[in-house]
Amino acid sequence: MDRYKPLRARTITLVGLMGVGKSSVGRRLANALDMPFRDADNEVEAAAGRSIPEIFADMGEAAFREGERRVIARLLDEPPHVLATGGGAFMNPETRALIKARSISVWLKCDLEVLVRRVGRKDSRPLLAGKDPMTVLKELAEVRYPIYAEADVTVETGDTAHHVAVDQVIRAISAYLEKQAS
Repeated sequence: MDRYKPLRARTITLVGLMGVGKSSVGRRLANALDMPFRDADNEVEAAAGRSIPEIFADMGEAAFREGERRVIARLLDEPPHVLATGGGAFMNPETRALIKARSISVWLKCDLEVLVRRVGRKDSRPLLAGKDPMTVLKELAEVRYPIYAEADVTVETGDTAHHVAVDQVIRAISAYLEKQAS
């Protein structure tokens, strides 16, 4: 019997702050479940023909969020897959409603100290440009956590290896589906 079959019935959408592992955990989760993986940020860049920092610089955050919403809507029309979203995607009420209607949403949550360490390794994050990462992440957490909490499933990943986070996500989604079925 295929124990993961119920998990593959719908798209699994990962939400959370930058650096939490939506893309890296998402790739491994898709592999573990034998599902395709899609990264909304990569899809936005492909659709726009430019990088996210360029979109922010040239067109502003509002234009980026509108493009992101359209791309996520298109991705959610595709057959089930694992979808990693950008950190702000779930904040858009329309995008959030689409994610909740067409997928199982999973909030990956992690201590801010761990996130600061992770995001410090990249300089490609427009919201951090020239700012203190801890200050920015604290401000984002304050605004976004109440909205992320609307996700179907919350998984506290901590500073664990990706395969551990994948196992946590699989267990949490399985428990959610069992609860839905009863």
